[in-house]
Amino acid sequence: MPIQPVSGNTTFVRPSTFYINGFSNVPHAKYYYIFLCLVYTTTVLGNSFIMCTICLARNLHTAKYIAVFNLAVTDLGGSTALIPRLVDTFLFEHQYISYVACLANMFFVFFFMTLQSLTLLALAYDRAVAICFPLRYHAIVTKTAMALIIGCMWVFTTALVASVVALITRLSFCRSTVVNSYFCDHGPIYALACNDNSLNIIMAYVGVVTILCIPLILIGISYACIAFALLRIAQGTGRIKAMKTCTSHLILVAMFYLPLLFINIAAVVSRLDPNVRIINYSLTQTIPSMLNPIIYTVKTEEVRQSIRGLYKRAMVNKTVDKNMKSTADK
Repeated sequence: MPIQPVSGNTTFVRPSTFYINGFSNVPHAKYYYIFLCLVYTTTVLGNSFIMCTICLARNLHTAKYIAVFNLAVTDLGGSTALIPRLVDTFLFEHQYISYVACLANMFFVFFFMTLQSLTLLALAYDRAVAICFPLRYHAIVTKTAMALIIGCMWVFTTALVASVVALITRLSFCRSTVVNSYFCDHGPIYALACNDNSLNIIMAYVGVVTILCIPLILIGISYACIAFALLRIAQGTGRIKAMKTCTSHLILVAMFYLPLLFINIAAVVSRLDPNVRIINYSLTQTIPSMLNPIIYTVKTEEVRQSIRGLYKRAMVNKTVDKNMKSTADK
């Protein structure tokens, strides 16, 4: 195995490549990768559609839809960081990846996953203020405030994930370089180190707490506040109308957090089969990104109205252009 010594106070042994192992002894695994290609295509089309709709529809130029737009960006970015590389690795059998490319892959996968989680938290904050303080909502959740929240999330996520990835460079890999995962996963890589990786283990726990635990607890608190506020609404119709504004977000939260939660609990309670882990994690990281724009289109009245308005405007413009062309020909 070719290695590269890094000079300094301490010498770190770095491999020139890692080998992404993926599935082991799974027949017809290529069909799964073809399925992920279809998922990625749908993700790109769906999220591009929702982003274009938000940009073109003026009534969606609100604080809430700044966060929804950011969610679409992170969904698209997360799927792009993962699926094309995964398909190239296993469908076309390019399982060796350079050391630098591996760290870049790790950074972008975890970067967009963290942003997805924090964006769902921002949307929970938006819903909590809208229902608990309806008269002050537009004064509290302004477009400037939401843009600032989103900007801080990007800065925080960049710093956190860059720190996690940078600590990998302090590890020596003098034995195996076979990564038992479907991408350059943080845990399976630091487990291969032959020097002290205790700091990497700590950062792994910090990552789980940041991506999973804290946002989920805060989202739970926000919905507890929402439930309390809904109980004070006397009229049943008003309560139902307020609940409908949260439906899309609750579905997104369930799709993103519950599979991750169950997988991590299962991994702690019992030894998870590598193939089961790969399937569960890959679906958890790709399916929500595909379904998010579909759910927002189907379940959100504002988006449906905006799409209908844009369609009518396009038809009117097409008719006007056709009439103008006919007049010019005469």
